[in-house]
Amino acid sequence: MHPILFRIGGLTIHTYGLFVAMGFLAGMALAVREARRAALDTEKISNLFFWIIISAIIGSRLLYVIAEAPGLITSPLEIFKIWKGGLVFYGGVILALAVAIFYIRHNKLPLWTTMDILAPPLALGLAFGRLGCFSAGCCYGRPADVPWAVTFTNPDSLAPLYIPLHPTQLYEAGAALIIFFILMLTRRAKRFEGQLMWTFFFLYAVARFIIENYRGDPRGAVWGDLLSTSQFISLLSAVAALTGFFYFLRKQGTR
Repeated sequence: MHPILFRIGGLTIHTYGLFVAMGFLAGMALAVREARRAALDTEKISNLFFWIIISAIIGSRLLYVIAEAPGLITSPLEIFKIWKGGLVFYGGVILALAVAIFYIRHNKLPLWTTMDILAPPLALGLAFGRLGCFSAGCCYGRPADVPWAVTFTNPDSLAPLYIPLHPTQLYEAGAALIIFFILMLTRRAKRFEGQLMWTFFFLYAVARFIIENYRGDPRGAVWGDLLSTSQFISLLSAVAALTGFFYFLRKQGTR
């Protein structure tokens, strides 16, 4: 709705970047607090969070580039313009998880305890990020006639102008906040280490699969036009999360 926060000479400050930065800072502050509660090294956790956000940005852009490769061949410089949108969450998760596991193992942190510390900040940061998407107009929805449809009018917006659209960015921000509160409310009563992270992946996969049906931006496709790329990954993620959840739950029950 308001893609550019302000301009100073040739410097342009994008609202999207502001929300991403806010999400990073809020998430890191929460992760450090939860690490302190779990008696883990807070410096290691804050450094881990830094590497996660860097790898998440790279990974999310890489998946977008792969999905939209034909349209980027003629304009290769567009690959680097992340302020124009094109950060696919699942791509960021895949690379960030790989980097996180390597970092956790290398620094001898407890793997699943650390993953549980990261789960609520991940949901919180995602909520901020989707507000950034809404301000930039990326990840926009399909044309809609619902009372809460939004119409983008700013010429700098990435969404189609003067057409009522589903506010899919707000749908996902709301879903992320709900997941965040669920994780925060259940973290003290969890049955096993890793429960929060498995719960996050399952709930997000379900929410993302549903919200994808209302997206109107280029999505990539799997099996013809049956599923978007993110819906396909959501299915895999949901199955993996349920499998991991019940495996760890059963393993805890046999001790």
